[in-house]
This record gives sequence, structure tokens and C-alpha cells, in this order.
Amino acid sequence: MPRASRPLSGVRVLDLTRVLAGPFCSMILGDMGAEIIKIEEPGKGDDTRRWPPFVGGEATYFMSVNRNKRSVTLDLKSPEGLDLLRRLAAKSDVLVENFRTGTMERLGLGYGALAKRNRRLVYCSISGFGLTGPEAHRGGYDLIVQGESGIMDLTGFPDGPPVKVGNSIADLVAGMAAAHAITLALLARTRTRRGQRVEIAMLDVMASLLTYQAGIYFGTGRRPARRGNEHPSIVPYEVFKASDAYLTLGVANNALWKACCGALERPDLATDSRFDTEAKRVENRATLVPLLNEILGARTAQEWLKRLEAAGVPAGRINTVAEVCESEHLKARGMIVRLPHPAAGGLTVMGVPLRLHGTPGAVSMPPPRLGEHTDRVLRRVLNLKPAAIRRLHAAGVV
Repeated sequence: MPRASRPLSGVRVLDLTRVLAGPFCSMILGDMGAEIIKIEEPGKGDDTRRWPPFVGGEATYFMSVNRNKRSVTLDLKSPEGLDLLRRLAAKSDVLVENFRTGTMERLGLGYGALAKRNRRLVYCSISGFGLTGPEAHRGGYDLIVQGESGIMDLTGFPDGPPVKVGNSIADLVAGMAAAHAITLALLARTRTRRGQRVEIAMLDVMASLLTYQAGIYFGTGRRPARRGNEHPSIVPYEVFKASDAYLTLGVANNALWKACCGALERPDLATDSRFDTEAKRVENRATLVPLLNEILGARTAQEWLKRLEAAGVPAGRINTVAEVCESEHLKARGMIVRLPHPAAGGLTVMGVPLRLHGTPGAVSMPPPRLGEHTDRVLRRVLNLKPAAIRRLHAAGVV
């Protein structure tokens, strides 16, 4: 899909982020057609460029969240580098940064300073704990925020320690929220003709994910606790063991429960007075779950999944990451994308999950090498002459 036909075509994003939350945000915007200018420190770049494993000398971590971007190296410790950044911001629609709270202001790059030169600028700050409040000064790290948001208190088994989610969920949901908020600010700008400051705190976003768990506490005063794979309000809705593998089973109402019992060849359970309502199944979880494990243990996971699917009962297998990356369904959906890369060769990445049928996004550019597009951006965006660009290189500004 040509960039010009994508939803954010014509939007220029100045990306001062690194590691995961910010780069994931700007990648989403880039997938949707925005021009992403990624600002990196000369000779060093994004921290994740040095995180193993590597393919062709390029870090797989960095490449996973930095497609559809142009890399520009710029020394923000030099006055001339700061001036170039201000000039780029004056010609951009969006600026995204995830420095520690207060850093941009100390550099003279805060929202107030840059908005004076570009009143249409949407300025997004992603931080761990926000711009206000008693903990605003703290740096944001995924593991720390997972713990302090209550998510780890809910993850793991009752007799075990708190467990983090298997990927960097705090970073990723913060990046998604930032992309959403930026898009809303751009929409608002069509009416107001002004940009605005957008603030995303990782702790805020993670706390918002508590939803019904927080609702239990607010409504009853009871503290939700780790339940392993159990759901607090639905049974059966967890992991079960077939004869050869684990599967998941989700039965959220009585109609599904009746269908499930039929698929399991135990219709008597549907009318059993211990299990015939949603509330009773929760109340008698300790009796029902072992019984279901005994029944499911008699056949293979694949046999049960075929039966449950035929009955319209939500069920699934627990796939490995490798199985997901080789999924025929995801390949058919365009979610497994192959890109050429000058150093890594053929690069495989996850595709664009947001499906706009009229103006779809696309994966079109491989992750950039450090400083790959510096000269191009300085020439095309700031109209610098070749001699001026050579001088900047010689001075170590870019």
C-alpha cells in the first residue's frame, strides 16, 4: 500500500524515544503512513541496538519495533545539535519523547518552548509515573511498573511469588496508548488548529488495565489475589490438561455450559444442582475443576478441540512462540511479513494488526541503520546544503 494512501500520510513525527514504549508508539504511527524521523545519539543510537541476539550485526530487539522509520544522528549535548532539533520540531506535526520527567525542559526542548515556534505541534511525553504527583521524578522501567501497578500481584499461583507478564506489557500498552492519544490530538487539531501536550504514564495505563479486578476491590473492599489460571467470576475459564497437552476452555454462560457438557459426553453435569448456574460453578470450583480435568485427561487435546469447536464452545491450544510465528492463519492474515534488510538479509517481522479496509497501514521500510537517513533529512526537511552537512559531520554534531 503506497504511503500516500495510508491514514497518517503527510504527518511528520519527530521521534526522540528509545528502548520499547516510545519506539512501539512511533512504529504504529509509521505503519499508518506517518513519516517517522528517529533521532539517535551519534555513534551509539538507541540502547537496544546493543542488546543481543544479533543477525548480521543488527539487534533483533531493535529491529522488532523500529521499521518504517528514518534514523538521524544528532548530538543534543551541543548547542548546534539542539538548534537543529528545534528547527526539525518547527517543521513537524508530532514530537514523541520518553526522557526522564524534566529532561526536555532542562534542554530547552519542553512543550512550552517548542509550541512557541510551532503552535500546531502535538507533543507527547511517555514516562513511568507521569508529569505530576509525588513520584513524577522516578524513571520508568517495565518490571518496576508491572510490580507497582498491581498486575504482578494478580499474576502467578496463590502459593507462589508474584510473576511478571511474559513480555514487557507495561512498555507495550503505554506505547499503544500513546499512539492512540496522539491520533486523537491530531483529530482535535483539525477543529482547534492547535496542537497540545499529550501525557502518557506507564503506571496510569497499567492501573487502568485492572478494570474488573479494581471493581471488585472498590465494590466490596476485598483484595483480589493471585489465582493462577483461574478467573474470579467465571468457571470453567482456565487451563486444563488433556492426555497429551494443555488446552484452554472458556465457558462464560449457561448456554455454553450445556453445550460444553454435551461435547464432553457428560450432559448430566449441565443439570447437576452444584453446577447449573454461573454463580454455583464459581462457588463449587474446587469440585468442578478436578472433575473436568479427569474427563479431559481421557483424550488428546486435538480430539477435544474438534469436539468443542463443533459444539460452539470457546476452546484453544496453548501455542509456543515458535508455533505462533509459523502460524498459517497469521500468514494468511498478512501478520507475518518478510522484509529485505541491507545487513540482516531477509528480515521477518510481525505485521500491522490494525485493519482499516479503506486506508490500510503497511510494513514498507526495514528498520534503519544508525544515522542512515541523516543527510537525507537535513537536506529535504531543513534545506541544508551539502557543504553545511559535511561541516556538521566533521564537528560531530550529526
